[in-house]
Amino acid sequence: MIHGLPSMKSIKSLKSLVRKKTNAQEVSKSGWKMKPFLALMCTALLIFWYKTTNIQFEQTEIEETDYPFDMAKESETVNDKLKGLPHGIIQPRSDLELKPLWSRSSLRSKGVEMTNRNLLAIPVGIKQKVNVDALVKKFLPANFTIVLFHYDGNMDKWWDLEWSSKAIHIVAQNQTKWWFAKRFLHPDVVSIYDYIFLWDEDLGVENFNPERYLRIVKSVGLEISQPALDHNSTEIHHKITLRSRTKKFHRRVYINRGHKRCSNTSADPPCTGFVEGMAPVFSKAAWFCTWNLIQNDLVHGWGMDMKLGYCAQGDRTKNVGIMDSEYIVHQGIQTLGESVPEKKTTARDVRARRHGHTTFDSRTEIRRQSTWELQTFKERWSKAVEEDNNWIDPSSSSSMTKRRTSNGNNRRLRRGSSQRVKHKRTQETSTTTKHI
Repeated sequence: MIHGLPSMKSIKSLKSLVRKKTNAQEVSKSGWKMKPFLALMCTALLIFWYKTTNIQFEQTEIEETDYPFDMAKESETVNDKLKGLPHGIIQPRSDLELKPLWSRSSLRSKGVEMTNRNLLAIPVGIKQKVNVDALVKKFLPANFTIVLFHYDGNMDKWWDLEWSSKAIHIVAQNQTKWWFAKRFLHPDVVSIYDYIFLWDEDLGVENFNPERYLRIVKSVGLEISQPALDHNSTEIHHKITLRSRTKKFHRRVYINRGHKRCSNTSADPPCTGFVEGMAPVFSKAAWFCTWNLIQNDLVHGWGMDMKLGYCAQGDRTKNVGIMDSEYIVHQGIQTLGESVPEKKTTARDVRARRHGHTTFDSRTEIRRQSTWELQTFKERWSKAVEEDNNWIDPSSSSSMTKRRTSNGNNRRLRRGSSQRVKHKRTQETSTTTKHI
């Protein structure tokens, strides 16, 4: 060994030291290259978490709107009454499907598609038997469930019709369509039906097809609708229900003369958002609302047609419409009340006739009662609106302003909250980046 020169071992250790230092520098450089990528990944994960949390928050708000606190309390009360039953055995809903005594299936024809179920309910009297037969036969091929409300008490003379045994017959003397509907078409009973047709008995359906009608209703999103009235109809009370020969359907009418004028800016019925009580068609959701709107003691339903738009599950100018391509004829035959037994002629009646006074007229009395019910309904609506401080009329311009202000305030609150969350998350991100 030559003194003064480094040994072989020292040279190897020096090379090893240089190599380790170089490797450390490369690792350090690669670490610096990875930091932006890791920071980006953390940011992406935080954004994803924020989006998911925000969606859950909005969904919670929607659920609270759909099921308000009052309904929740009612549900809790019902649940208390059901504590004695195991949850799996509870069936809160029913239907109007007939069940045979000797089979597990329903009385509907085998092989029929059951995904779309719809209901036709009609108040009927024996004098309109021929017309009702023609009407029902239009709906049977579309697999409708048929319910007949016999208001004249005469049911036995309907059994000769081939479809009668498959229909549901409900009898109550001198009761109206709305009386029957309130008592026998509860939403929990008709919940399996997608659409409820609540029609009068005096409608001509030669130019109407229920399947084509529903296809259009679904395609344009109508929650409440009715077929247009042919120009040959006996009674047309509102121009919006009159058929347009150039359209498939319409949502509003334009009137430039007379006391009531309707334009593109009109937002109230009967200019828009209106159907008449003779042939309304309701979606399942709209019927749930309408059933609750029907007053139990106001059986003629006068005035209710002007408020049906509130049950349209949104903007009544868009969700309520008249079908022009599938139209009907309103014959205007009034038979309700004809089965009222005539009063015996008394000496007082004879004296009244001598002095020019008329005897009892059921139609006059029904109209008088209907007029009183209309006024009563209006008063109840006004009182309900006045007492409900939380209710906002969705159709009024002032409420629109209030809702915009409320929505603006909510948006500002959410924006402030989201900004605080973003600031907090930014701090967390920077902290995470520092740790990286």
